Amino acid sequence: MSDKAARAAWLREALEQASREYYVLDRPSLSDAEYDALFRELRDLERTYPELRTADSPTLRIGAEVGESHLAKYAHLVPMGSLSNAFNDEELEDWAASGRDVAGADFDASGFCCELKIDGASMSLTYKNGVLITGATRGNGSVGEDVTANVRTIRDIPLRLAGKGWPPLIEIRGEVYMTFDGFEAMNVERAKAGEPVFANPRNSAAGALRQKDPSVTAKRPLRFFGYAYAVPGVASLPFNTQWELLDTLARWGVPVAPHRARCATLADVHAWAHALETTHRASLAFAIDGGVVKVNVLATQAELGSTAGGREPRWAIARKFAPDVAETRLVNIEIQVGRTGVLTPRAVLEPVEIGGTTVTYATLHNFDLIAEKDLRIGDVVQVKRAGEVIPQVLGPVPDKRDAANPPVPFRAPKKCPECGTAVVRLAGEVAIRCPNDRCPARHLEELIHFTARGAMDIRGLSEQRVRQLLEAGLISDPATLYSLTEDVLAALPRLGDKSAQQLVAAIDASKSQPLSRLLFGLGIPDVGEETAKLLARRFGTANELAAATSDDIEGIHGIGPSIASSVTAWFADAENRALVKALARHGVNMTEPRRAESEGALLGKKIVITGTLPTLGRTEAKELAEGAGGKVTDSVSKNTDFLVVGADAGSKLDKAHALGVEVIDEAELLRRIGR
Repeated sequence: MSDKAARAAWLREALEQASREYYVLDRPSLSDAEYDALFRELRDLERTYPELRTADSPTLRIGAEVGESHLAKYAHLVPMGSLSNAFNDEELEDWAASGRDVAGADFDASGFCCELKIDGASMSLTYKNGVLITGATRGNGSVGEDVTANVRTIRDIPLRLAGKGWPPLIEIRGEVYMTFDGFEAMNVERAKAGEPVFANPRNSAAGALRQKDPSVTAKRPLRFFGYAYAVPGVASLPFNTQWELLDTLARWGVPVAPHRARCATLADVHAWAHALETTHRASLAFAIDGGVVKVNVLATQAELGSTAGGREPRWAIARKFAPDVAETRLVNIEIQVGRTGVLTPRAVLEPVEIGGTTVTYATLHNFDLIAEKDLRIGDVVQVKRAGEVIPQVLGPVPDKRDAANPPVPFRAPKKCPECGTAVVRLAGEVAIRCPNDRCPARHLEELIHFTARGAMDIRGLSEQRVRQLLEAGLISDPATLYSLTEDVLAALPRLGDKSAQQLVAAIDASKSQPLSRLLFGLGIPDVGEETAKLLARRFGTANELAAATSDDIEGIHGIGPSIASSVTAWFADAENRALVKALARHGVNMTEPRRAESEGALLGKKIVITGTLPTLGRTEAKELAEGAGGKVTDSVSKNTDFLVVGADAGSKLDKAHALGVEVIDEAELLRRIGR
C-alpha cells in the first residue's frame, strides 16, 4: 500500500501542476492524451483503494483555482460541471448501463443528443433581461475570472439576445475557439511584426481572453459556440430537450456547432462517433478532441443528476478521440515543382499517428512561412490533420531543441531541384517559380492536371500511371494520350489486358467533355474552372476563342485584363495552337453551347448544394445549376437565395434555417431548371 499511496500522491501533484498550466497559465506541458492517462490511473487507484482519495484530489475538482491576476473573480450563478470520458464504444456502453441503473427505462427512451467537443476555452455568458452583462472563464467551476470587456470584442457573441422566450437571468455556456485559418493568419502577422508565434489555437484563445487591453483581444480571430445553459432557481424555459435547447440558442443569435445529431439508440451514437472521427473531423475548420453524448430529454437529465460532489453529470459524457495534433521530428524538407513552376516545400516527418492515421508528410505552404515560423530540420514540431485530412505543421517546439545537436536552419533554393534552372520570384508574389517551360516536373504535373476529375476526368490515369507512360516514351503531351492503344498499354508492367481496355475506353470517353473542361485541363494561366466556363459559354468554340482579342474577352462580366491577357498570350503561342489542332484531329470536342449572361431560369441566383443527393452527383448538380444561370458557392450566407439539400446535410442546413434561407431538394432544383 505504501507504493500505491506514493504513486497516488505523485499523480495528484502531477495532475494539479498540469491543470494549473492548462487552465491558469495557458501553457500546457502535457498533451490531452497524457493528462487523460494520468487522470484515469489516479481515478482507478482511488476506486480500488478509497482510503487513498484525499479532499484535494483532482478527481473531485473541476479545472484549477483562479490565480492572482488583473482580472476580478466571478461566482457562477450555477457551478460549471465537467464531463467524464469514454475512449471507446465499450466505455460508452458502461456509461449507459450506469444511467439505466438510476433512470431505468427513461434513460433509453429519452434518446441522445450528440455534439462536437470543441477544443477551446470554456466560457459562461450571463444575460440579464436579454443583455450580456458578464463573460467569465470556468476557473474552478464555482469561481472564474471576469473577462466581460474582452468577450464583448468577439463578434460571434450577441450583446443582446434575439427573439424571445429567454428568462430574466440566464448563463449560456460554451467554448471560445479559433479556426485553423484564423490562427495561421494571426501567426503570420505576429512573425512579420517580430513577435513570438503561438503554439496552438486553444492556448491562443485562452490567452486572448485574459488580456488586460480589450483592443488586443479584438485583434485575435476569436469565435464562439454555445451548447448549455444555467438558470438559478426555477424558470420557465422554451425547450424540453437538449436538441430544442440548441435550436433555441440559434434563434437567440448564439452560434451552435455543426454536425450534431439526434440518435434514438446507443448503436446510432456509435455510428455518429465513428463517422465524426474518421470523416467529418478532418474537414472541420476548427479543433475538436471528441464528441459529447447527452441524454436528450431535460427531465431525464434532472432525474439522473450528478455524481457525488456535483463534479460530473450522469446524463452526459465526452466520447474522446485519438488526438489530431501530435509532436514529432522534422526529418527533412522536400521541394515539389507544380505545373505552373511554383516550388512548394513539403515536410518529411518521423512517422506519427494522428487521429488513427500514420502521418509521414505535411504541407508547409511556402518558404516565407518556414522562415517566419523558424522551422529547422531536426526540430520537434507540432503537426495537425487539417481540412481534407492534409496534415500541416503548426510550428516548432523551441524548448525541445537540443543544444548539443542543434537543428539546421532551412534556406530556400536558388535553383529548380528538377532541372537546375535559376528560380524567379514575380513582383507581388510569395511563391518562387521555375521559369523553364520544359522542366520535366512541370511537364508531369501538366499531364496529371489534364487528366484530373475537374478537367478531362480520365479515370484510371493516376500520377503513377502518367509517370509510367512518360518514362516509357508513350506520351509527350495531352494529344498523345489519344494515340494509345490496348496492345501498347497491355505490354506495360502491372497493366493487363482488362485494365488496358478500361483505360483506352476512359480516354475515348473524355473526348466528349465540354469545351470548358478542355480549357481548364490545358492549364492556361489564371484560367480556373469558373473562368473556363465563362469563356466557353461566351465564345462557343475553341476557334472563336483563339481568334478573340483581349478586349473581346474583357467584355465578359467577371473577367479582367490580367486573365484576358493570359488567354490571348496562350493562344498566340505556336506550340499551344498546334496542341489544340492535334486534340481536334483526335476527335476531342471543341465546342460548348453558347449562353448569354442574360439567359437561364436561375439567372443571378446564389445557390449552395450540400449533402448526398438522390440521383445527381455534386459536380453534376453544380453544372446543371450553373448552366441555368445560377452561381454555386460553398458557404451559406444571408445573400444565398436557396440551399439544395440531400442526405447528411450537416451544418449548412442549420445555418440556412438560422438565416431564413430557402431550402429545397433535388426534385425542386430540377423542376426550377425545367428538367
